Amino acid sequence: MMRYIFAVVLAMLSMTAVQAQRMLPKQKGLEINAGMLSKEISDNYYLNLTLTVNGKNGNYWIWGAEYTHQFSGYRDVQIPLETYTGEVGYSLQLLGDARKTVTLNAGLTAVAGYETINRSEAMLPDGSTILDKDNFVYGTGGQLTLETYLSDRFVLLLQGRTKVLWGTNLKQFRPSAGIGLRFNF
Repeated sequence: MMRYIFAVVLAMLSMTAVQAQRMLPKQKGLEINAGMLSKEISDNYYLNLTLTVNGKNGNYWIWGAEYTHQFSGYRDVQIPLETYTGEVGYSLQLLGDARKTVTLNAGLTAVAGYETINRSEAMLPDGSTILDKDNFVYGTGGQLTLETYLSDRFVLLLQGRTKVLWGTNLKQFRPSAGIGLRFNF
């Protein structure tokens, strides 16, 4: 009789969906993001690799590295502008359902890095000289992220981001939009 009860209980448990817990404190995630800085995505884009460590209530710490590539036009020459930055920050959950299937997070980061103009060459092909120099940059960044779980380990991210950088000869205010994928482990 005990075998039959055990078999019925096991059968009933297998019929219900089992959901793993999400956003557990101290759980880590590795995410990769790509996006555009302007309407011409082929020329102006960013790539980002980020490590996240979950805190309480759906909040998490952010440690990231980013490469930004864009072009600036001068007469008939396209001048490449590249920025390499690292960022550290914290993201707060603004909205989310009970199962954390869809969440909206806002983050604030500190940013530091290096930017190069025309791959550190001051002379252009037409003989003009670029007066702006390569610089170390620093500043702050903000992001608004819509996150949805594809499974208990994979998260799809839609991001709107901006950075405000000092120490640069280029634009200080740098908005961007992108998409990413996070793997929680």
